[in-house]
Amino acid sequence: MKRSFLFALALVGLVGCQSAYYGAMEKVGIHKRDILVDRVEETRDAQNEAQQQFNSALEELSALINFDGGELETIYNNLNDQYQSSTEAKALVSKRIDSVESVAQALFDEWEDEIDQYTSATFKRNSTKQLNDTKRLYARMLRSMHQSEKKMDPVLAALNDNVLYLKHNLNANAVNAIEVEFKQLKQEIAVLIKEVNQSIAESNKFIETLSK
Repeated sequence: MKRSFLFALALVGLVGCQSAYYGAMEKVGIHKRDILVDRVEETRDAQNEAQQQFNSALEELSALINFDGGELETIYNNLNDQYQSSTEAKALVSKRIDSVESVAQALFDEWEDEIDQYTSATFKRNSTKQLNDTKRLYARMLRSMHQSEKKMDPVLAALNDNVLYLKHNLNANAVNAIEVEFKQLKQEIAVLIKEVNQSIAESNKFIETLSK
């Protein structure tokens, strides 16, 4: 019971901090709509960076497959670095998506409250339509963001498998075993890149619509 109470208290505090933040931003002329656009742009950029990072990891794995003498431990360290960077890139994407959802909910709640204040039936009808259209476009964008985010998990799992296997078997047999899995990983990364590009396109469309 005590833990639940503390969690609820922390949640109330978090919501209060967000409200204070949005209020402070509005005082300097930056509204929730502007913040949402900025956060969608940040998420789009994080997705693009993650895409590049996964490609770098694939290139490092390709170098391992083409291994022709030298220090396998050095290649392992490079591949492990790529895996760690890919994990961080995915975490940043998830964080950015959460920040988008947070401000979007605040914006839509505020929009709905303000619609109720209209006395003009025409204004109320037009604003309601605009809100619903924006919500539909947002839902489509958010769904695409989450789809590309989920595609990162199996790629990270496969990279981790390869890193661990190489760590435990620093020899040519390990390279041969990894080569068997390489084709599947390459296909998964290709699918991931396709999903990320789709998500970026949806983000750009949403930004363009909201910025009009």
